[in-house]
Amino acid sequence: MRFPSIQSRFAAQAARTPDEIAVVCDDVRLSYRELDERAGQLANRLRTLGVRPAAPVAVLMEHSAELVVALLAVLKAGAFYLPLHRAYPVDRMQRIMDRAGGPVLLVDSATQRDDIPATRITIAVDTDQATGGMPRTAPASPTTPAEPAYVMHTSGSTGEPVGVAVPHRAVLELVADPCWDGGRHQRVLAVAPYAYSVSTYELWVPLLRGGQVVLAPHGEVDAQSLRRRIAEHGITGLHLTAGLFRVLAEEDPECLAGVREVLTGGDVISAVAVRRVLAACPGIVVRSMYGATELSLFATSTPIARPEPGESIPLGKALAGVRLYVLDEDREPVATGAVGELYVGGTRLALGYYNRPELTAERFVDDPFAGGGARMYRTGDLVRMSDDGLVEFVSRAGELVKIRGFRVEPLEVENVLGGQPGVANTAVVAREAPSGEKRLVAYVVPDGASLDLAALRAHARAALPDYLVPTAFVEVAALPLTANGKLDRAALPEPTFDEVSEYQPPATERQRLLCDLFAEVLAVDRVGIDDSFLDLGGQSMLAVKLAARIGKAVGVAVSVSDVFNATTVRELDMWLDGRLPATTT
Repeated sequence: MRFPSIQSRFAAQAARTPDEIAVVCDDVRLSYRELDERAGQLANRLRTLGVRPAAPVAVLMEHSAELVVALLAVLKAGAFYLPLHRAYPVDRMQRIMDRAGGPVLLVDSATQRDDIPATRITIAVDTDQATGGMPRTAPASPTTPAEPAYVMHTSGSTGEPVGVAVPHRAVLELVADPCWDGGRHQRVLAVAPYAYSVSTYELWVPLLRGGQVVLAPHGEVDAQSLRRRIAEHGITGLHLTAGLFRVLAEEDPECLAGVREVLTGGDVISAVAVRRVLAACPGIVVRSMYGATELSLFATSTPIARPEPGESIPLGKALAGVRLYVLDEDREPVATGAVGELYVGGTRLALGYYNRPELTAERFVDDPFAGGGARMYRTGDLVRMSDDGLVEFVSRAGELVKIRGFRVEPLEVENVLGGQPGVANTAVVAREAPSGEKRLVAYVVPDGASLDLAALRAHARAALPDYLVPTAFVEVAALPLTANGKLDRAALPEPTFDEVSEYQPPATERQRLLCDLFAEVLAVDRVGIDDSFLDLGGQSMLAVKLAARIGKAVGVAVSVSDVFNATTVRELDMWLDGRLPATTT
């Protein structure tokens, strides 16, 4: 390998193209030289704070140019970054910090105003006076390819998030993959939270290849903002989860016009959505991507030709350096075209789960087909593979499910709910809502008196990221079991995705319009003016759809943030008062 670390490859790129723009965020533009020097100063500052090679540094910041400086600085200091998601409850962040030994925490002025986890040293990157006086040349950091570059957290079966440690080698091999050749990812729009593995593509693919990363502000994922940024910055490539891709294709497929290649995956890709985008944006390539945080993001890829409605979109073929195996329960290869569990080998694998050797041994197993101490990762996905190596998804094995593109371990949610007073037992399962999307449903057994389901929902929101909060809570007398004592999912009652507050009818024509749009997007019979979008199962994908439909109906730009800031029809109606003529009410 030519470069042992991400920071060494970046330094070489900065030396080749020092004056080219590397990072754009709103009005801020950083050249490769500026990014390199500012990251060098912060790296030296971290060293003065006691940060040493192979140590964690936590990061909790807005999507900004300073964020990129911070992540690169951590690597230049020889450490690895531990990203925290702003949507995490502070208790969850605190547990992650505590398990990492209370590392230095990098924040910015915006996040510093919020509740943040406690640790021994917290530095606001954008206001720290000492950093400016540090040398611009980074300290010596003899990082090896096998050392971790970052640790990202995913849902865990014990009720605690688990950290996946990804080495420099895996990131560098992803960046070197030929799938990025051809200039289609020269200017990448970063929309994913940096605490998710997609940020590996959004940041390091352009920056280590001499391209440009354009950061969208936190939460800005609606069609209107995407259209504007794609046009303003000449975006050539971006990644959208399958759910967001579908919503944008339904509401405004032209918003992707000008993009050369859009990557999508993380869940079942809609053939109808692909057809709509291909028809609306001539020349665009839609590419199916499959992977996991444990695989340093992507393991397979394939461009999608114009599919027929209802056609299954394949996961793709193995990327460079990736080995794919379809195995039976005895870890023996199945016949071509037969269904088996997908195992992934090669040099893209994560090191394992941070400080969790027992879990690492369970999911990262010996690769008998490669030998020499090689490992392979159990994905938990059931697939079939064709003669030419094209992999098709069939279903998930075991209990792990996909919600909004995120791998979700229901046991994590069950442990959070089951620890509450008055809950005797609980089961969390994924059910298909009337909208066609998978949503989590919590079935709870009371310990005596009836439960306060509203309080249980509030606790879930305080303890879990939004994608882990069940959409519906159903009280049952007991959990049904099969003959062998396992949960009988088929016998669980159907949930009702319906209003959760006393119905208050609309009083004006505009309120009636908004109520109808809420009900249409949320796939419920009716919505009152005081029913919360969140309580009715609303989440980011549906907020994108709702914002687009309200905007079209009333002729005013409505963003996802507006929907989350005014979650009821009454609140949105009041918000619109200052933006519409009085005659529209």
